[in-house]
Amino acid sequence: MALLAACKEKKQPQDIIAPRVEEPMPQAPIRMQPYSDVRSVAWLGKEYKVEVSREASDSLPLVSDETGQKFVDNRITVVVRRADGSVAISKSFTKAAFNAYIDEHYRKMGILEGLVFDEVDDLLLEFAASVSLPQTDEYIPLEVKIDNMGNVKIERDSQMDTNGGGADDEDEV
Repeated sequence: MALLAACKEKKQPQDIIAPRVEEPMPQAPIRMQPYSDVRSVAWLGKEYKVEVSREASDSLPLVSDETGQKFVDNRITVVVRRADGSVAISKSFTKAAFNAYIDEHYRKMGILEGLVFDEVDDLLLEFAASVSLPQTDEYIPLEVKIDNMGNVKIERDSQMDTNGGGADDEDEV
């Protein structure tokens, strides 16, 4: 009898057991580190200092990625100082300044990641800017031009820098 009981076929459950895949819990909103750069430039026949600084701004709406992770958007300020230290131009930029040049996906899920001084071109100070999807390599390159009267012109940058070896590459925000 014990032999019959031992040989009796065990009924297998119909449930398939698989490990539960846990979604990562979003953490507190992620902030980019503050950034600041000062360059001396010859412009309009004189020496100026161009200061660019980036700060995460709690006054801007938070941005969320596909996982629900929240990010604090940035405010970037450009200050142009004369040789005596007085301010010639001061401009502050948020992602909203670039809305006309980015699509709805970047308006909703992107942050203003960086803005760096590029060059002087006649009466213009030229900067490279980017609105990116946080913690990815996906971004929209933009050009910002500020004239000697403080007027700003923005356009999409159709010529991305792909050389990957210039000295200015180290100074990206």
